[in-house]
Amino acid sequence: MSDEGRLVTGRYRLVERIGRGGMGTVWRAEDEVLARQVALKQLHPQPHLSDHEVATLYERSRREARSAARVVHPNVVVVHDVVEDDGRPCIVMEYVAAPTLGDALKGGNTLPPEEAARIGLGMVAAVRAAHAAGVLHRDIKPGNVLLGADGRVVLTDFGIARTAGTSTLTQTGEMVGSIDFMAPERIRGRQPGPASDLWSLGATLYQAVEGRPPYRRDTAMETAYAIAVDPLEPMRQAGPLEPLIGLLLSKDPEDRPTAEETERALLATWSGGPTATQPTATHDGPDDNPDTAGTSPTRPIPPAPPERGGRGRKRGRRLLVAAAIALVAATAAGALYVSSQRGNADLDGRKPSTTPSPSATPSPIPDGYRLVRDEQLGVSFPIPDDWKPKPKTGAGGEVTYTDPAGLAGITIGMVDPAGSHPVEHFKDIETNTQANYATYRRLRMQKTTFKGKPAAVWEFTFQGRARTFHAIDLGYGTAGGREYDIYLSAPDAQWATYRPVFDAVKDGFTD
Repeated sequence: MSDEGRLVTGRYRLVERIGRGGMGTVWRAEDEVLARQVALKQLHPQPHLSDHEVATLYERSRREARSAARVVHPNVVVVHDVVEDDGRPCIVMEYVAAPTLGDALKGGNTLPPEEAARIGLGMVAAVRAAHAAGVLHRDIKPGNVLLGADGRVVLTDFGIARTAGTSTLTQTGEMVGSIDFMAPERIRGRQPGPASDLWSLGATLYQAVEGRPPYRRDTAMETAYAIAVDPLEPMRQAGPLEPLIGLLLSKDPEDRPTAEETERALLATWSGGPTATQPTATHDGPDDNPDTAGTSPTRPIPPAPPERGGRGRKRGRRLLVAAAIALVAATAAGALYVSSQRGNADLDGRKPSTTPSPSATPSPIPDGYRLVRDEQLGVSFPIPDDWKPKPKTGAGGEVTYTDPAGLAGITIGMVDPAGSHPVEHFKDIETNTQANYATYRRLRMQKTTFKGKPAAVWEFTFQGRARTFHAIDLGYGTAGGREYDIYLSAPDAQWATYRPVFDAVKDGFTD
């Protein structure tokens, strides 16, 4: 017999079934006391569970629904009440007359990255509000994201999805506990945390732009295994969202960005420019703005971090760092992290087979390059014919050349006297950077040798006003002598085009 028209607890009349899954059914109902429409979720009987397990399940649902009721935010569906119906808890929620993101993505449909970012902003705002209240969602997925006609994005089923943790891996529920969107740590039976919700958000964004969940296989068990151990398949349509999604889907929760960092990255993608929420730094050098023609992005360092020898590094520049997190695909970041833990390696992350001879001659000047010499630094190096020097400011020991668009630049710097090792110098800069800015992410930092001297290579990404930048820095020199740095930064999307410039400068560099 249908429940349609039945009155629950003498107050909520069931009008229309609007959703059903393995754990419950959602009804549009009429609150006859307040004369308003609500959504009422009934939990299904669970015949495979013992009486004790059912009691535990129901009590958990009541407790967590009450916790979710503490979350008050425009992007969170409001929990009005928790009532009993035939001994089973029912959660009474705000009714939002809107389709879900899951509806919009049926049949493999996709969204443009900018629209996905807009929806993601609503989702992560809800996540931040819930986490601040101590509530984890545990079931973020397209089917739980409501898309209002007025542009409102509403995340539903907050605090209720802990119930999904009791479902088995062999059965995916449409309403709660979908395997496709469970974080790896949940698959492995570990305690979920805030980062687990962010993984699910990343999986939702992946489907929004790619048309399928990131690890879907033929069976739930195969999907669970893929989530736990398989690398992420390359994205083809994510565009500027690819770095963010890749990092959100990191296997290790500690490698994922925070909700705040995710929000900033989504905001940068959606708006394509700076916003009022982005902190800025004071500019005292030539490379103020990494997304304005005629300037070049440079290493994001605070002013004059101290050297081990007591001398400040006289850089004479600071980078405007937008607040969006620097993000890269999780598989690339993971591979580079592994290589950075293996001790000495060459600039491509491989173990060097031989040590370069101090007397090695520089490579011939490549076609399309010219040899330049900086008398102040006492060095020569090749530079592309159409790259121009930036005017020097002050007496800083560096020179910068930029490409015609002003979006890529190579900087040659000098530290005199050098510290104990270039890697320690880079770590000092990195420590200051991490303390002041949330937009930096290390790809690798490792010891190597160059020209027979101690050297270090540091590679990272950061977010500019409208795009993600990729950077690599090589420092070499002996303690107490001079340390030279060769630094390239360029748009991450064109990294394969610009990286050869770094190699050409490095190979032809003489001091």
